[in-house]
Amino acid sequence: MQVASGSTCKTMPCRFRLVMALAMLMASWAVAAGTLDDVSRMVDAGQFKAANAAIDQALAQPRLDAAARDAWLFQRERMRRILLDFTLDADAIKSRLRKQIPDLRDDEFTRWDDQGLLERMVIDGRVLYFKRDSSNLFRLSAEAAARRAHPTPFDDSPLEVLGDHHRTVRQQALAEQRTSVAPHRVRITQTLKVDADAVPAGQTLRAWIPYPRALPGQQQDIRYVSSEPAQHQIAPDTTPQRTIYFEKPAQAGKPTTFSVTYELTIYAQYHPIDPAKVVPATLTPELKPYVDERPPHITFTEPLRLFSRQVVGNEQNPYRIAQKLFAAVDEIPWAGAREYSTIGNISDYTLHAGHGDCGQQTLLLITLLRMNGIPARWQSGAIFAEGDYNDIHDWGELYLEPYGWVPVDVTFGRLHPKPSDDAALEWFYLGGLDAYRIAFNSDYGQPLVPAKQFFRSDTVDSQRGEVEWRGGNLYYDQWHYDFAWKLVQENASS
Repeated sequence: MQVASGSTCKTMPCRFRLVMALAMLMASWAVAAGTLDDVSRMVDAGQFKAANAAIDQALAQPRLDAAARDAWLFQRERMRRILLDFTLDADAIKSRLRKQIPDLRDDEFTRWDDQGLLERMVIDGRVLYFKRDSSNLFRLSAEAAARRAHPTPFDDSPLEVLGDHHRTVRQQALAEQRTSVAPHRVRITQTLKVDADAVPAGQTLRAWIPYPRALPGQQQDIRYVSSEPAQHQIAPDTTPQRTIYFEKPAQAGKPTTFSVTYELTIYAQYHPIDPAKVVPATLTPELKPYVDERPPHITFTEPLRLFSRQVVGNEQNPYRIAQKLFAAVDEIPWAGAREYSTIGNISDYTLHAGHGDCGQQTLLLITLLRMNGIPARWQSGAIFAEGDYNDIHDWGELYLEPYGWVPVDVTFGRLHPKPSDDAALEWFYLGGLDAYRIAFNSDYGQPLVPAKQFFRSDTVDSQRGEVEWRGGNLYYDQWHYDFAWKLVQENASS
């Protein structure tokens, strides 16, 4: 509606028509732009051009507040990140696979692709493959693995295989009638290095490096040793995703390094659970949030409900239900993952993809447990082992009455006892935990302290770190992280 220059609109009918016209204009903007959920679905479907057009329409709306603007802009950022994960066309992925399978046939490739063993997206009509497909395929297909010219073992934690540490932990827990045993003290150094000239010289870089929380009976006696730069801010111990924060100016032609060294005592855990004693948890106000949905990644979708019914059947005992769900998710093979910030609903994605990394498997299990009235929550951090092994890792906890919160690591999954072993060791990671991991996080998707001003590189987890400057967030293609550990004292004082 147009009002002539210099005219007035003071009568009630005129003002009413003006209000109605403005309302219709706003409605037309909403229809043209679509809802944020609509655009998110476009992104998931690879309709990037349409999504970008809708985002442009949405950003042009008058009176758009900062939070809404950021939400629309993040969908654009999500598309950019997806294109960093999906970088290969069919010829490029075949070329990579032929480094392992020199005589790869086109019909083999097509069959594996049709079986969903190669993760791909159709983005605006172009088929693009995930950059880690050439290594993931050999984890997902025994046939493909057998075709490798020079097979090499996967770089997995040695603690995923039943060993003396698991046996010792169980024996000590039973003998001493304690659930936290076999402590040792370790010194950790974590480093975050921003690429040279990632930002203009003289600009201040703000960096967050994950830092452990004190968790009685799991990890405690945390002592800061040193850092670079020396000036730092450690988030309160109650922060669900705890970090140590730094600021440092960038120098021309030089990488910018942040690091922290600290010590802590880590305990293994083992809870000898008697299924006959387990009863449904009393859902106190403290426990209730841990059986609720928490969109977008913990959502009780109909496919997940169907999967749960198929797995659980008529079982009523909470521990037996947990066992069934643990075993079912353990059957979903591990594979290198897309960045979590690019995925709309991680638990649903993992079910449909038929594979997942540790965090994806954990979120799927947490969702299924909650769906069955069993409180479950998140933990994540880093794992390490003798021989310079280390990696980032996610696991969780579930609540079993009368035992309370107990650990669960579905990625390490069921172990395989020998005939001479106690059969209960099969379920070590359903109620037990090794002493070679550090928890940085007791929840996912929580704010950092101090707060970030721009998008996070990982909107779910906090294991590698975060970096930004006044021009915005620095993503993983602009910096690198490292983790080093050494044993200070075996059997540290408990």
